[in-house]
Amino acid sequence: MQRVLVIGATSAIAEATARVYAARGAALHLVGRNDARLEQIAADLRVRGAAAASVGTLNVNDDAAHAAALDHAWSELGGVDIVLIAHGTLPDQARCEASVAYALHEFTTNGTSTIALAIAIAPRLERGGTLAVISSVAGDRGRASNYLYGSAKAAVTTFISGLRQAQNGRGVNVLTVKPGFVDTPMTAAFKKGALWAKPDAVARGIASAIDRGRSVAYLPWFWSWIMLVIRHIPETIFRRLKL
Repeated sequence: MQRVLVIGATSAIAEATARVYAARGAALHLVGRNDARLEQIAADLRVRGAAAASVGTLNVNDDAAHAAALDHAWSELGGVDIVLIAHGTLPDQARCEASVAYALHEFTTNGTSTIALAIAIAPRLERGGTLAVISSVAGDRGRASNYLYGSAKAAVTTFISGLRQAQNGRGVNVLTVKPGFVDTPMTAAFKKGALWAKPDAVARGIASAIDRGRSVAYLPWFWSWIMLVIRHIPETIFRRLKL
């Protein structure tokens, strides 16, 4: 039986991924800010086949609270095999440019809080464990439309890459998940198109990448090719593009 800790469990992708593991009969511990919503999700997971589903509340920006939340998770599950860090927001770029306080708060939520959690989690995982961290294709190159968010995700991507190398040979796999456009409540205001994926599809991709011991997973897969092209556009051209 797999023991799975999900941080940011009320996000659409996290909930969908938890459902994948519930169907496998896993035991899950859900962490987030909204206790009532966490309890609703946990009840649903039990119906879907989870061996157990417990909850814990955490403000991820409160670094001092991380250790206690992780202690609680390890105690509830009796050890952890898989951790998915999935929390995040989608900042208003114009507001970031107008307010240093807002920009730094959003960078903390999307960047440094994840780094702090990863630092605390990696030593706790047993041999054979997996730490999966949701970053974003937005971190592959800064774009005018969301460069605060993109820079936070770039920090996460680079940090997790280094952590993966540091954990090599210790029996812990560190996975960077890079979703493209995903149709979630966070992106409800965006016009959808052919490149948009549903949370269930991304969740299946996450579980498959964990099963296969992957290091990096672009989801859906075609984003790896899209971002390869975008990363190689010369800066003199890229800076004039409306992206």
